[in-house]
Amino acid sequence: MEIEKIIKDYLNALEKGNYEMMIKLFTEDAIVFSPLYGKIKAIDFYRELFKDTSKSKITLLNILKSDNKSVGAGHFLYDWLLKDGTPTSFECVDVFQFADDGRIKKLTIIYDTSKIRPSFERMKE
Repeated sequence: MEIEKIIKDYLNALEKGNYEMMIKLFTEDAIVFSPLYGKIKAIDFYRELFKDTSKSKITLLNILKSDNKSVGAGHFLYDWLLKDGTPTSFECVDVFQFADDGRIKKLTIIYDTSKIRPSFERMKE
């Protein structure tokens, strides 16, 4: 399994906001744990995220590999423009758990939501 390539493909799809490209990287039953959206199926999470996004810019900082061959992480700077025009920028770590076929079966997203949460919640009202 080429963890580095999968993580780079994921970040590319995230930056482009390309739902079809993104969903191909996940198993059908994949789950995402997000600080803003909670525990949610990947197919629903990316539909919501891309609907809530005007623009994204990803700056990859590190790709981290675990001794566990089915786990890896991407550490990146996420410049995110919400659909209502609110800009935010934060450092993020996405921890990936991979299925045997190389697709993502679980994703845990880690970042501080304190700067964006009030704007995000107003936008979702």
